Amino acid sequence: PLNGAFSKCSYLLTLDLCNNRLNGNIPNWMGRLSQLRYLILANNNFEGEVPLRLCQLQKLRLLDLSHNNFSGQIPPCLDNTSLHREEGYYDLIPTYRNEYDIVSYNVGPSMGEKETIDFTTKERSYTYKGQPLESIHGLDLSCNKLIGEIPSRIGELIRIHTLNLSRNNLTGTIPVTFSNLRQVESLDLSYNNLTGKIPPRLVELNALAVFTVAHNNLSGKIPERIAQFATFDEDSYEGNPFLCGPPLPKICNENRSSTEASTHDNEEDDNLIDMDSFYITFTVSSVIVILGIIGVLWANPYWRHRWFYLVEILITSCYYFVVHNLIP
Repeated sequence: PLNGAFSKCSYLLTLDLCNNRLNGNIPNWMGRLSQLRYLILANNNFEGEVPLRLCQLQKLRLLDLSHNNFSGQIPPCLDNTSLHREEGYYDLIPTYRNEYDIVSYNVGPSMGEKETIDFTTKERSYTYKGQPLESIHGLDLSCNKLIGEIPSRIGELIRIHTLNLSRNNLTGTIPVTFSNLRQVESLDLSYNNLTGKIPPRLVELNALAVFTVAHNNLSGKIPERIAQFATFDEDSYEGNPFLCGPPLPKICNENRSSTEASTHDNEEDDNLIDMDSFYITFTVSSVIVILGIIGVLWANPYWRHRWFYLVEILITSCYYFVVHNLIP
């Protein structure tokens, strides 16, 4: 487990412990690293829920918890972490890398020329340093065991460039608030259990270069192929049998379906009216016939005697049939 090796490093700016064999839960002291901007714990064996204490890291720009065993729901308060870089910060800031090795000391506000961070975005791993590192904002929770719905407040991370929630067990719909992510360049929601439609307003994300919702349970028409959405191919939507429209081969027949449904409903209504008329007519006719027979038997003694005689013969015949054929 990750012990308190950095618990007193209040000026820690970057904590990169990826590709180790660390396990256990994220410790409580991590929420006290008030200056932390880059937290990378990818490719370990951490477990438990993503702690709410990470929301206390108000200067956090990049959070990478991918390829672990985190469970539970996504904390809705992560929108507290996407804040601007403070100016005039000139304290000595130690930065740590893998295996707890001290790599360099950085003098803020600049990150320094030697400091580098590896982060996966646009389906490729990039190395960031210098000014590009200071401008990156990302959230990667992929390849865990997260459940529940995606908090709509994630759509308030308006400075985010990369959002990867793929390969979890997330349910519910894609939040409409994702249309606020105007700077997002990579949005990956694939391999979950998301349902409902893809919000049409996502076409407003003009910076989007990579988009995939493959292998979910989404349905309905794919957003209009305009702007960036015109560049996404079938791979971005595959594995959703109820999605339709370009670039998928399945054609949406909404008008036809509506017409057929209306026609079918009318046919059912007509059938119901015919059946009601039939039942009414049949009932009235039956009552008239029964009343007619009763009237004839009451007015004519001869037919009344014949009727009871026939009833007696029928009862006698049934009795002897049962005695001779059914009773051993």
